[in-house]
Order: sequence, then structure tokens, then C-alpha cells
Amino acid sequence: MLDISHLTKTYGDKKAVDGLSIHIKPGEIYGFIGHNGAGKTTTIKACCGILQFDAGEITISGHSIKMEPLACKRLLAYIPDNPDLYEFMTGIKYLNFIADIFQIPRETRQERIRSFADMFELTDDLAQMVSAYSHGMKQKLAVISALIHEPRLLIMDEPFTGLDPKASFTLKQMMRSICNEGGAVFFSTHVLEVAEKLCDKVAIIRRGKLVKSGTMEAVRGDESLEEVFLELEENHA
Repeated sequence: MLDISHLTKTYGDKKAVDGLSIHIKPGEIYGFIGHNGAGKTTTIKACCGILQFDAGEITISGHSIKMEPLACKRLLAYIPDNPDLYEFMTGIKYLNFIADIFQIPRETRQERIRSFADMFELTDDLAQMVSAYSHGMKQKLAVISALIHEPRLLIMDEPFTGLDPKASFTLKQMMRSICNEGGAVFFSTHVLEVAEKLCDKVAIIRRGKLVKSGTMEAVRGDESLEEVFLELEENHA
């Protein structure tokens, strides 16, 4: 589904990502963990075609993000940690705008918008201007806009930030649903308890380099994910 091979991205003389390789199969929820500045957001933006990279390759279902960006973007959806939405639109106009981009038929989009807005308890707020939304409401709108074209690959950067407990639970259900239907999820998080309960596999990155990856059981062993992460940080200090 998502293959990151020897990814390298440099800013000046600093390697933000250094030869990173991660392979995510259909059906997997894959967690991406690291301290601030470890290279998580850089990697995620490169996977989405937002950020150019210096070396390596990223493919989604066999399509190169460099050579076939549109084919890749039809398959994926990206939810940033801080949603940057068009605040001059109403919520419903924003969702219809996204649906237009993905050429979703009117009846299909109306059904999906109604269903997702009900799930995330945003239906009554869709007529409001996005500028009037709270951070949590904007995050919900970003999630709905990401799901509206039924992506095969969902890529998220700290997706639970700002979401209330019910919305977080709903998003977790949607993540698993995407995987059950043959898709995959790749997301970063600082909340290690969430990753531990939710992820099938996990990768830990430090200073742009992969330090440990694999199934949750293999990475964690007899310890908690938090203990493993802190030990790795100490050992590589």
C-alpha cells in the first residue's frame, strides 16, 4: 500500500529524514512515533506530495508520488495536525468544494456528508462559516473532508489533537473500518497509549533515522510502548 524506501530530506546541512524505509501493507494501522523534530511531519508531508525530497522513493499502490502525484492523491487522504481550512466558506460549502475536486456525484456526496456529519456531531454547524468554528470543530471538518472520497490510504499527523472523546472514538472506528476494507492508515502521535491500543505496527524515529519498527508485540516485548520509547531515547542520547 505505502512503501517508503530510503527517504532522505535535507534542510541546509541538517538531514531531517535520513534514509528512512517503512513498508505498510493493506489492512494495517501503522503508528509513527518520535520526539518533536524527529522527522515525522517531514516524512508525512513527503508521502502526501506536499514536500519534495532529496533521495529515495515513495510509492502508493505502486504509483510513485514523484512521477504520478495525481494517481497517488486520488488514493490517499491527509489530515494535518493543525487544519488550515478556507475560513470564508461555510462548512457545507467547504465539503462540497472537496467533493468537487474528487468528482464525487451529487447524490453520493450528499449521502456521505450527511452520514459523516452525523457521526461527528457536526450536522447542525455546517451552515456556519468555518471562521466561527472552534479548533475541535475545524478538526472534525478536516476529518470529514478527508473521508468523503473514501481513501484507500489515510495519512494523519497527530489526528486526535482537539477532538473530544466521542469524536476520537469515532475516528478510531473509521480507521479500523478503512483497514478492514483493504485500505491502510499511517499516523503520527505523541499519545503512546493510543498507539499501543490501536496500531498493528509501529515505527520509532529519532533524528530522522528509524530506530525500531515492527508489530506492536515485537517492538514492545514485555514492556509498555512508553517504556520502550524512553529506553530508546536514553540509549541514543
